[in-house]
Amino acid sequence: MANGETGVGGGGLPQRAGAAPQSDPAPRSSSLTNLYSLDGLLVFGLLFVCTCAYFRKVPRLKVWLLSEKRGVWGVFYKAAVIGTRLHAAVAISCIVMAFYVLFIK
Repeated sequence: MANGETGVGGGGLPQRAGAAPQSDPAPRSSSLTNLYSLDGLLVFGLLFVCTCAYFRKVPRLKVWLLSEKRGVWGVFYKAAVIGTRLHAAVAISCIVMAFYVLFIK
């Protein structure tokens, strides 16, 4: 051990004399990166379709959000149509995704 370093702290890199032992950095939370993963994107899409389909069943929300069929606001309308017409497939997809997120991931 040269240059003022000691072997204190055991098993790894030598540390400088008088320095506090460094611990491993805290593991990063994966909640911030879930939108960028494929499964996070699928969960977001399923929740968006289910939410818009629910908005279509509520009269005030239907008039407020789903009146436009084109443009940026048309995305809400199209997601609501997908959610109501393919309700069986969307429900099965939600169940499969919930099983995946809870037990596999």
